[in-house]
Amino acid sequence: MKKWILPACIGFSSILLIMAFGQRNASTIVYQNNVDTLSDEALLDSVERASFRYFWDGAEPRSGMARERIHIDGEYPEHDQDVITVGGSGFGMMAILAGIHRGYITRSQGVQRLQRIVNFLSHADRFHGAWPHWLYPDGRVKPFSPKDDGGDIVETAFLIQGLLSARQFLRDDHPIEKQIKQRIDSLWKSVEWSWYQHGQQVLYWHWSPHYGWAMNFPIHGYNECLITYILAASSPTHPIPASAYHQGWASNGKIVSPSWHYGYELQLYHQGNATLGGPLFWAHYSYLGLNPHGLKDHYADYEKENFDQTMINYLWCVNNPLHYKGYGPHNWGLTASYSIDGYAAHAPGEHTDLGVISPTAAVSSVVYTPAQSLQAMRYWFTHPEMKNKLWGPYGFYDAFSETANWYPKRYLAIDQGPQVVMIENYRSGLLWRLFMSCPEVQKGLKKLGFQYEARNK
Repeated sequence: MKKWILPACIGFSSILLIMAFGQRNASTIVYQNNVDTLSDEALLDSVERASFRYFWDGAEPRSGMARERIHIDGEYPEHDQDVITVGGSGFGMMAILAGIHRGYITRSQGVQRLQRIVNFLSHADRFHGAWPHWLYPDGRVKPFSPKDDGGDIVETAFLIQGLLSARQFLRDDHPIEKQIKQRIDSLWKSVEWSWYQHGQQVLYWHWSPHYGWAMNFPIHGYNECLITYILAASSPTHPIPASAYHQGWASNGKIVSPSWHYGYELQLYHQGNATLGGPLFWAHYSYLGLNPHGLKDHYADYEKENFDQTMINYLWCVNNPLHYKGYGPHNWGLTASYSIDGYAAHAPGEHTDLGVISPTAAVSSVVYTPAQSLQAMRYWFTHPEMKNKLWGPYGFYDAFSETANWYPKRYLAIDQGPQVVMIENYRSGLLWRLFMSCPEVQKGLKKLGFQYEARNK
């Protein structure tokens, strides 16, 4: 795997660190000692292991699936502390595979949990094969919004990404593992991807048994949904044609819209007129299993797109044009997360940067910007004042704002999962190897005109 590193940002001297954090006091000395003694590998393992616990210790106990949220402060909207996230559970399954690989749990423990998850999914509500955004622990759909009470093909794609990775991880020579593999294969083949075209050359995000296609949300790029089109094209039973990808996702080539920022290029039009790039989860969710390194199609080089989007996000925070407190090379990362007034898709821009840093943005970008990501992780983990505010039982809390003096003790599955998976991909390439080894995915990529140059980690 090619590691992109910006030479000017590789490390800081002790003097520069002290200048950056103010006068040399006891706190600064402790921080510098930690910086000097904690290896990158130990830091990565600490963050990966803690974030993994969200999906292991923090899982919804009956299903084994991932809770939508965990609030250490105990305050939940609508008493939904047991609501299950479908997409986040896909990330969680990949986290379990990483946990087995790292020895955080035994293989037997992980297989038992995967078996429970697959059994639950086999009986949970589905709509033309697609799961909803949220589920109750008994498997019933919990509406995400008044008319969003049916199938969610994007959340389903995030879940299938995890299921297929697990299928590739499990062994045929073990009876229980083989059985789980077979059930995963059955679930994968039962998703009616082509139904979600609604008779058009595009995929539609939602379908409801009560409201039909009333949500009326065709999926155009560029955003977090690339994996949805790739899996839909890869389906061995209900595939979409390549024309839906080219006409729908790529809008007949209009997705290509080059622009330059801080010396880095965005090749594609980022939805919502995000001129400096969308929130960083766009560079994460589809690429937890789909390896962007060496991945190209008619429209973009996805290794370059993700690296450049991340660097623009980083440099926006370093330049800090809106003058928020604390922003800098050690304190950066804008993505969708909790926000001061609820939830927001934070991104570079006058109206989309709300002064809220989301640790998952920098942490999950370690596969693109290791020097910059490790610098932020090291600051948050080793600086006593920051760690006291940002670190909890499942790793870094979801978001914070120094400007607003806002440090909620809350987690979201969709933000913790990418941290585990991308750290593991950076360390070993495990989840990329598993997902990209799916023969159906390779056929689907070829069908859509992708080129992929596999690289050994």
